[in-house]
This record gives sequence, structure tokens and C-alpha cells, in this order.
Amino acid sequence: MELAYIPSPSSGVLYLGPVPLRGYAFCIIIGVFVAVWLGNKRWIARGGRAGTVADIAVWAVPFGLIGGRLYHVITDYQLYFSEGRDWVDAFKIWEGGLGIWGAIAFGALGAWIGCRRRGIPLPAYADAIAPGIAFAQAIGRWGNWFNQELYGRATDLPWAVEITSSSDGRVAGTYHPTFLYESLWCVGVALLVIWADRRFKLGHGRAFALYVSAYCAGRFWIEYMRVDEAHHILGLRLNNWTAVLVFLLAVLYIVLSARKRPGREDVVEPGASGGEAASDDEAEAVEKGEEGAPSEKEESSEAEAEAETETEAEHSKDGAGSAKKS
Repeated sequence: MELAYIPSPSSGVLYLGPVPLRGYAFCIIIGVFVAVWLGNKRWIARGGRAGTVADIAVWAVPFGLIGGRLYHVITDYQLYFSEGRDWVDAFKIWEGGLGIWGAIAFGALGAWIGCRRRGIPLPAYADAIAPGIAFAQAIGRWGNWFNQELYGRATDLPWAVEITSSSDGRVAGTYHPTFLYESLWCVGVALLVIWADRRFKLGHGRAFALYVSAYCAGRFWIEYMRVDEAHHILGLRLNNWTAVLVFLLAVLYIVLSARKRPGREDVVEPGASGGEAASDDEAEAVEKGEEGAPSEKEESSEAEAEAETETEAEHSKDGAGSAKKS
């Protein structure tokens, strides 16, 4: 008999009258808002304009959702296209099933489109948004808890998650809450990127690459614990191989980028800081001029007036001298 465990919700849907609030979708939405909020703060700190992160997210988020769903459907096609399955379920994203690999790849494509329209370098944007993405994943993983999915091997540990559903091959019992492990790992990844970015001034996409590599390191051992159906290659789950490959690519990018383009970008958004600073200086100069500080034209006019006065005085003296002599 288990002394303690994490209970699962009896239903993944809450109703506000006729309006259904699905736990999985709710977690995804909250995660997106957190990512945009934190990304906006980091972008402004880097010298960008407020609102730019949200504008680009309008492109990145839909692309990410489509990419995440495509990856899941393609790699787990048997869940939707095998005998006895309904292919229409492939479009029911609220029932769970988003592959992070596809979400990041397609989300990056959407972000590239948004950055290109604004004249912003994608690596700088990726660095600003990286910790927010990790926090968004940490929140989004709780959607799996609502759906009673993505758990690990059976266990009687006090933090085991109780599975009560028997649909889709599930067996009631207590299991390792791998969704919780990944959620906590993602929080750690976000904090790591924030610390490393402050400590080493990461730029040119290296903060984002650090997020990717750190996430992959955790995803490998967490994926190894899962017991849900998946394709295997040489004894390892497909996502394990994907994590290894992406990890190596991210580390390679960090090394090569640091050698080729050390330091951090001086300007992340054209005209966001320099132009505004110049305008402020000009405005201050105008205000000072209005308050009584002489302008260049006024100074030159005063100098001319003084010169004319001196000339007239000299002429007067000459005239007086001539009159005496005569």
C-alpha cells in the first residue's frame, strides 16, 4: 500500500458553463505568456524596444505549435493511422502530443520570418527568449499531468504519480512522474542560462545553444525512464538519439561561435537605443535654449551688434577730432 503519491485529476477538462477549459491547452498558453514576458524584459535590457518580442512571437508561436504537432504525428503515426484509429485525432492538439524538437525547429523558422521583417538578428532574439522557452516548457509539462500521460516505470516512491485511466493501453498504478522531472529540469536550465548569460555575456546565439544543450542532457535520462510506446533504434528510443544529436550540434555551435564571433552584439535592434538617445539629447538642448541659454545664432548676432557699436564710436571720435582741428 502506497503511503503517499501525486494524485492525477479525474478529468483534464474544466467547464465554465458551456465553455471547456482543457488543462493541457491552459498550461501551453500560460507558458507562452511567461516566455514572452521574460523575453521582453531581457530584450529591453539588451537595448531592444518593448513589444518587439511579442510581435515576433506572433510568428514563432503558431509555427512552433504546427511543428511540434507534426513531429509528434510523424514519429507516432501508429497512434493515428493504424487499424482501428481515426486520423482526425491527429488534429486534436488539446488531447496532448507536441514534440519539442519540431516545436523548436518550426518556431525558429517563424521567429526568423518575424526578425527579418523587423531587421533584427535572429541569434540575438534567440538569446533573449531562451530562458523563457525553458520556463514555458516547465509549465507546459503539467499539461501531461492533466492528461495522465508521459510517466515512467512503476514505483512506490512517495512522489510517484497515480494513474487511474485505463484508455490507450494504460494500466492503473503509481509511476515515476517523468513530466515532473522534466518540468524541474527545465526550471534549472532556465536559471542556468540566466546566470551564464550574466556571468559570461553570451551573445550571437550562444545563450540559446546553452539552453538547447542543457535541455538535451536532461531529456536523455528522462526519456530513458519513460514507458509509453515509442520507436526504438539500437535499443534506444528515437527521442534519445535525437537528444544526443541535437546536444552535439549545440555544443559545436557554442565552440565555433565563440571563436568566430566572441563577445555580444552591440546593437540588437536598429534605432532602438542610439536613435532614441540622440532624440532625447536634442530635446534637452531645445529645452535649455528656451529657458534662456543663448543659441549659436543669438551669440553671432550679439557679436555683430557689439562690433557695429565699436565702429560707430570710433567714427564719432574721428569726427570730433576733425572739428577741433578745423
